[in-house]
Amino acid sequence: MIVVFDAQCLLCNGWVRFLLQHDRRGRLQFAAIQGAVGRRLLADAGLQPQGLQTLLLVDAGRSWQHTGAILRILHTLGWPWRLAWAAWLVPAPLRDGLYRLIARNRYRWFGRSEQCLLPDAAQAARFLE
Repeated sequence: MIVVFDAQCLLCNGWVRFLLQHDRRGRLQFAAIQGAVGRRLLADAGLQPQGLQTLLLVDAGRSWQHTGAILRILHTLGWPWRLAWAAWLVPAPLRDGLYRLIARNRYRWFGRSEQCLLPDAAQAARFLE
């Protein structure tokens, strides 16, 4: 499973650090939208990196965006994160509407970095660049 994220977004970087800490089985890999692999995965999903307001999850040729991606990722982490699966009961337009509100304001609310996330040596192999 590959998580494509905005490496300049501090909220997104926090999400990736969270995933690195809690993905004990090492099932997730990461690609920044600023890199060649991330751009290719976005293009394959029909998305453009400019103005992108979602993270992308790619697994076995399928892709998910918005809250669908987040819920699938949390499910992959196992317990107790798997409990988030109950959020599927909330209609997607409501879930994704809140997601898009946060995504539109992520730089203003959480900040932006001109430097990409630098993983430590033990986790560097999980980043596709």
